[in-house]
Amino acid sequence: MSRKPWSADDIPNQKGRVSVVTGATSGIGKETAKVLAQKQSTVILAVRNVSKGEKVAEEIRVDYSDADILVMPLDLSSLSSIRAFSSLFLAKFNRLDLLINNAGVACPYDKTEDGFEILMGTNHLGHFALVGHLIETLKKTPDSRVVVVSAGAHKASKIDLDDLNWEKRKYCNFTAYADSKLANLYFAYELKRRLKSQGCNPMVTAAHPGWTTSGLQRGFVKFLNSFFGQSKEMGALPTLRAATDGSAYSGDFFGPKDFFELHGAPIKVDSSKRSHDADAAQKLWTLSEEITGIKY
Repeated sequence: MSRKPWSADDIPNQKGRVSVVTGATSGIGKETAKVLAQKQSTVILAVRNVSKGEKVAEEIRVDYSDADILVMPLDLSSLSSIRAFSSLFLAKFNRLDLLINNAGVACPYDKTEDGFEILMGTNHLGHFALVGHLIETLKKTPDSRVVVVSAGAHKASKIDLDDLNWEKRKYCNFTAYADSKLANLYFAYELKRRLKSQGCNPMVTAAHPGWTTSGLQRGFVKFLNSFFGQSKEMGALPTLRAATDGSAYSGDFFGPKDFFELHGAPIKVDSSKRSHDADAAQKLWTLSEEITGIKY
């Protein structure tokens, strides 16, 4: 008999473990936080909008009265906010078991307060800086794990590592988004290689949610949800498997199993050939350290 599809029922109890979920006010981030709280992890909702975060925390407590949830402000488009969040977290906690880098934006052209193109600055550079601030605590926590949430769009990337901020090219919103999602995977795989060479924690895994219905979708894309979209509960499962599956290995990438990885139960999948370009990943790492000022 074939094994039943992986589901949240397969997640072991997380009591005593501390989890940070970025972008946890909606979508798969909210669902990821909810499931981890249900499994008795201490969950930090790292969110830009604290009032929304508090509403989410209260919703979860209504369903799970003993949920241990803390809301903390984090704006990934701001290096100063990332630094402040990290300082506050480290003042409160001496361990970090799961760091789930879920937050992401898909918005028109803009720049972060630090002058980065908004998609690369938030989706990649923000998380690069966050992990950098917390890496020593992750290293000291037994069986810790970093999860990087990418997207199937990474396969369409035309990333130009000499022009991360789109100062030399005509801007294309979709390509910029795809670039940021490829950058997520470059980061995950390079972090895995560096930690392996040091022989230390944490494990690094990655995931993508497939075609998950969200409030960001508009027009024809929203119409297609009825054909290809899946619920946020299903969309969160690749992230949750990447975060908790005891049979996972560092460097594993999880996504939905059905119809070109658009929906279905989570399985280990393959990212694009380009995402495994170690030279490009090392170049992006060096650039990321230089422009964020974060040295691992």
